[in-house]
Amino acid sequence: MTDQLKFIVEKLNKEPFKKNFNLITFDSLEPMQLLQVLNDVVAEIDSKHSVDIREEMPDQTAKRMLSILAILKYKPAGNSGDMSTFRQGLVVGSKPVIHPLLCWLLQKTGELKKRAYLSRFLVKLEVPAEFLQDDIVSETNKQYEDLMENFKSLHKECEQLKSSGFSTAEIRRDISAMEEEKDQLMKRVERLKKRVETVQNHQRMLEIASLLRVEKERADSLALQKQEQRNQLFSAEQKLQRAQHQLKNMRHAAADAKPEGLMKRLEEEIKFNTYLVSEKLPKELESKSQTLSFMQRVVNEQVIEDSDLAELETKIQQVNAEINHLIEKRMRSDPMDDKLSLFRQQAAIISRKKETKAEELQEAKEEIGNLEREIAQKSSQARDADGSEMLRGDEFKRYVGKLRGKSLVFKKNRQELAELTAECGVLQRTEQILKQRHDSMQQQLQSIEQKRGISGYSDTQEELERVSVLKSEVDEMKGRTLYDMSDMVKKLNSLISDKKSALAPVIKELRPLRQKCQEVTQEHDEKKAQYDSCAAGLESNCSKLEQEVRGLQEEFSQAESQYHYINLMIKSAEVQLQRAADEMKAYVSPDSQERRKAMRDQYSKNIQDQENLGKKLREKQKSVKESHGPNMKQVKMWRDFEQLMDCKKMCFQKQQHLATTERVIQGGGEDRLIL
Repeated sequence: MTDQLKFIVEKLNKEPFKKNFNLITFDSLEPMQLLQVLNDVVAEIDSKHSVDIREEMPDQTAKRMLSILAILKYKPAGNSGDMSTFRQGLVVGSKPVIHPLLCWLLQKTGELKKRAYLSRFLVKLEVPAEFLQDDIVSETNKQYEDLMENFKSLHKECEQLKSSGFSTAEIRRDISAMEEEKDQLMKRVERLKKRVETVQNHQRMLEIASLLRVEKERADSLALQKQEQRNQLFSAEQKLQRAQHQLKNMRHAAADAKPEGLMKRLEEEIKFNTYLVSEKLPKELESKSQTLSFMQRVVNEQVIEDSDLAELETKIQQVNAEINHLIEKRMRSDPMDDKLSLFRQQAAIISRKKETKAEELQEAKEEIGNLEREIAQKSSQARDADGSEMLRGDEFKRYVGKLRGKSLVFKKNRQELAELTAECGVLQRTEQILKQRHDSMQQQLQSIEQKRGISGYSDTQEELERVSVLKSEVDEMKGRTLYDMSDMVKKLNSLISDKKSALAPVIKELRPLRQKCQEVTQEHDEKKAQYDSCAAGLESNCSKLEQEVRGLQEEFSQAESQYHYINLMIKSAEVQLQRAADEMKAYVSPDSQERRKAMRDQYSKNIQDQENLGKKLREKQKSVKESHGPNMKQVKMWRDFEQLMDCKKMCFQKQQHLATTERVIQGGGEDRLIL
């Protein structure tokens, strides 16, 4: 508890509160002051709650606090039976209620600010089902839900952009780098301009280069248009193939069919679709909605501890046991069910078979659609690879024959190519020799121009000739591209007219089918509207029943918790009474052995032993205190004696060392005398 108070005081003394509390002043706050501190913390999370609680009624304060705590998803410690205690403690400013709440709010301030901000836009208004029957109200509610979903997506994008790592510093660095690149490019352009200014007729050459660039851009745009027209042509061919395939299927289906067979087939399809709409899809939708509500409930729940899980498992086991018991009781008590059980089993088996067959049919349809898409994809890939469709039967044989003829032509062309490559080698050698001669002649020409004073004349003449040749090539290419485009447009127009004439009978056959499709879709829309209205009514009834079930579950959980609490109190009281009875019986008993077993005698004996032990320890402490001074003196004397002995030992060792050195020196002198 003190750690919790320390944390609260530490957070309140920091920004943005700056309360200047300590543990004593915070613990001595009045209930109204404590409620004001709680309101200040809540106002920091959501600015709408920045009010003075002295100017507000207590019931309004409690209502406001409970609403914001419900939005922030705060759950008090303990089970759901403590909610009334929590509300009462919140109204009166009780410390056991306010302190944990303050600790929780201060721990998660940033997260709770975000949740409070999102609650302004994402807390959905519950509109009763009877009001939704009005078109204006339902349309407004739908717009409100769409705007809410749009806000969710925008908020997610904003969070992703915030966490993506882009910062102003990086953008500034990029801008500075781009400016440096721009300066480098400008310098480069200036250098190139200076180099070009020295060339004669540079202005004319620049104009020709700009015209060439314009023509190249125009050629690129024409190539793009050509590619787009090819793509459009390809898509038109695909549409035509699909329409032909549908027409072929319809003709094949209607070749040996009669109106009765068609009606029967349509009735079967209608039955299958009605089964899907009325039985299969509502069940799947209901199961999905149940799982979704369960998942949302699990997400909204607080973190469950192991003890809570164990309690829930025991409750589930008890409920399962009760269900099994009721089922057995019902089977024993209702004899008519024995007669109807066989039919019920058969009906269940038939319904399961029906569901499996419907699923198999759905899977088969999906598989057929996938195979058709795969065939179309493969055919488009083959068409992209060689520009033609897949070949079958006689077409493939004719294609093989063409390939054989082309292989012969290929062999001849390859032989010619080998001869041309050999001749090309000879021509390249000739070109090298001519280039060498040309270079020598050019050098001689330049020397002659320098002598005559007209240097550079031949270069300018060649440049002018090259530019004129380039212009003629550009003009020729422009004319050729325009001619190709006009030819392509004519071909496309003729192709489109052929396709229109081929599609005219197909369109005539499709018109009555479209009318029939419109009638069927109109009937489907009417049925769907009826289904939607019925589903809305059922959902409203289901929501009412769910509210009643929730209320009953809360009452049941409160009663169950109260029952367990009373049982525990009764058991503890019984244990205490049993202990008191055993103690009284042992204390009153005439038997000395039984009397010794009494708790009073045991405790008195333990107290006497501890008192005796305390006396012995006090006496020992007294003797230690009395002998402490002399003992310390003796220890000091012993240490001094050890130091004295160490000094004597060192002196003795030095004397021995000096004596040995003297003997060595004397021995050395005698040796010298002998020599």
